[in-house]
Amino acid sequence: MALVELEQVTKSFDSARPAVDSVSFSVEEGETLGIVGESGSGKTTLARMILGLIPPTSGTIRVADIDIAHATSTEMRALRRQMQPVFQDPYGALDPRMKIGDIIAEPLVIHREAITQLIGGRLMRADIRTRVTALLVEVGLDSSALNRYPHEFSGGQRQRINIARALALRPRLLVLDEPVSALDVSVGAQVINLLRVLQQQHNLTCIFISHSMPLVRYLCSRVVVMRQGRVVETGEAVALCSAPKEEYTRQLIAATPELPALI
Repeated sequence: MALVELEQVTKSFDSARPAVDSVSFSVEEGETLGIVGESGSGKTTLARMILGLIPPTSGTIRVADIDIAHATSTEMRALRRQMQPVFQDPYGALDPRMKIGDIIAEPLVIHREAITQLIGGRLMRADIRTRVTALLVEVGLDSSALNRYPHEFSGGQRQRINIARALALRPRLLVLDEPVSALDVSVGAQVINLLRVLQQQHNLTCIFISHSMPLVRYLCSRVVVMRQGRVVETGEAVALCSAPKEEYTRQLIAATPELPALI
């Protein structure tokens, strides 16, 4: 069953060439789909449209059978609980004035009323703290982080905190936009391993955006290759990376180094 469906999605800004041009694909429940391409290929614009942050110029985007462009405010609020982003910059994504415990708890507080209805009882402050502590442990940190601030953590630890916040509402869909590109190779590899474990444990549906074909091959089941806003090739990840049909895909593979041995 498809959780995400795109049909002829186009996004134009002011330039002559659309940022995204007639893109169609679907993402099955529990699947990790990689979207790969060089800078300017339209990957991030596509992610922002899927998340409902910007509207498509034309075409249809459905998440959990809801048409993003025509959803009511109530539908979008419910949908935002089901899909969460992890962005590229682990430094800019965390409010430097907030403690880590409050950052991870924020989605739970914002959506407390809806969660209360789902669980059939009030979500108390102690429940939130317990949930936040469990999330920290799940991403490889511990309760000592609760009362500390973002500047006290490394880039890799901050991205783990971002992942914990994204998981707070138990979403069905994670949209991961270059989540390790700002980290050094070994730290990024550890985060990728964490994402792989979390995806399997929670049966998450993930859209993983990257410029690295080896990362996509390791983490994803299928790949969409984009160039200048258009899809140039799609296929099962290992098969596509082993025998790409398009010259552009071969160039992407040649341009990105293999993963470190720790993966």
